[in-house]
Amino acid sequence: MMKMVTCATYEGIEAKVVHVESTLTKGLPSFSVVGMASASINEAKERVKSALLSNEFTFPPKRITINLAPSDVKKEGSQFDLSIALLIALDYLVDDLSEWFVFGELGLDGAIKENIQLYPLLLSLANQKIIKKAIVPYESLEKLSNIPNIEFYGVKTLSEAIELLKNSSEAVPNSTLKKIEYPKYNIDNEEYYFDDNYIEDFLDVKGQEVAKRAALISAAGFHNLLLEGSPGCGKSMIAQRLRYILPPLCSDEILDIAKLDALEAKEPQFKPLRSFRAPHHSSTTASVFGGGSHKAKIGEVGLAHRGILFFDELPHFSKGVLEALREPLQDNKIRISRVNAKVEYPSDFLFVSAMNPCPCGNLLNAQKECRCSELDIQRYKNRLSDPFLERIDLCVVMQRVNPNDKATLSSSDMHKQVIEVHKRVKLRGQNRFTAKLSDAETEKYCILDSEAKGILDMAVERFALSFRSIKKIQKVSRTIADLDESEVIQKRHVLEALSYRRR
Repeated sequence: MMKMVTCATYEGIEAKVVHVESTLTKGLPSFSVVGMASASINEAKERVKSALLSNEFTFPPKRITINLAPSDVKKEGSQFDLSIALLIALDYLVDDLSEWFVFGELGLDGAIKENIQLYPLLLSLANQKIIKKAIVPYESLEKLSNIPNIEFYGVKTLSEAIELLKNSSEAVPNSTLKKIEYPKYNIDNEEYYFDDNYIEDFLDVKGQEVAKRAALISAAGFHNLLLEGSPGCGKSMIAQRLRYILPPLCSDEILDIAKLDALEAKEPQFKPLRSFRAPHHSSTTASVFGGGSHKAKIGEVGLAHRGILFFDELPHFSKGVLEALREPLQDNKIRISRVNAKVEYPSDFLFVSAMNPCPCGNLLNAQKECRCSELDIQRYKNRLSDPFLERIDLCVVMQRVNPNDKATLSSSDMHKQVIEVHKRVKLRGQNRFTAKLSDAETEKYCILDSEAKGILDMAVERFALSFRSIKKIQKVSRTIADLDESEVIQKRHVLEALSYRRR
């Protein structure tokens, strides 16, 4: 008679449900696992044998067959160990196990070990609303209890798991949903959390008022930002501090960021702090966008989801990387196609970049002489195509460093303004950041008064703006108006938005 429990494997970065089936039939004693199992699952046979024998279980002299369905999906991971062991141990003791999701790696002595990959797997299943209760390693409960709407039964050993399923009607979940202990506010029954610890503060940036204003607009509306200036003027400092003034996160977004941490084999933090990814300019296309010949792994663009992707020394990135970045900047998703895998990742990030004005960096420096020829400068700037630059909302030329410059705005002051804009946006009914609005949403929310419309029409005619550029100016103007607490976009808002247009 066939028995079944449920487990899961990865398909890209999402979980795919796998039904673990077993039969014990008459024949020469054997133990086989079928259903496109990876080497790690085939190795599980030895771990399962040792764990069962260590718990005083006698293998029946039968042909044991374990099937992982569906058979056309490649399965991998050590989370199948416990499922396989329980099906063998409970073959004649429990009639129906199909309602249970079971995850766990077995030690040779029957101990159930923690696996960092369980968190993203279970979060994905929870988001798909296909899991209600699960048996998991006891050590994983602290992390897993952050996931809502699932009853977790933590077990330390194989014996505990066997006893739990023998008396499943009396089993009680031993985890409670954790609360997020950070400052928050409520809008339309949704709680938004933020971190008011500013590890890197804008007070460290002296002067550069225009660049800091652009950074504030960028954070408030999630507008892509390009900083251009001489070496040492503060471009990277501003980019690194931008992370701490970004809009608050709801609980689902915090869990998603923790999921990406776990996929990168980092310990999830469950903090309302957006990710900051800064790949080196020598990074390959596969490392930035993801890839692999047999399994399409997530890259820097996918790991930056809901956070910042920072490209320092922008023109030094390869042409292939810069041109491939146009699609995720426009569509907020990245598609990876390989012979063995076709995967789509969400990539809704804030793109921040920095560059020098010329190869030597001294073109805008009054004290140092630029060593570059006109041809060198032109070749350097030609590495950035117009279609790529059109996807950047705010372009700022940094001011010359002055020893008398003083710090004016702190990260705390800037973050308070961003939070107020976030509240206005949510109360207005926007479900997305202003920079990410569709064309229809732009027409609905980016309302210009007559003077502002006249200025925009003049700019379209004078600068021959493309349709995409017009929409971006409208969106930047909307964010500036929100910072100004204005219901409609006025003339001064459009003029400021136009001042950030790349010339």
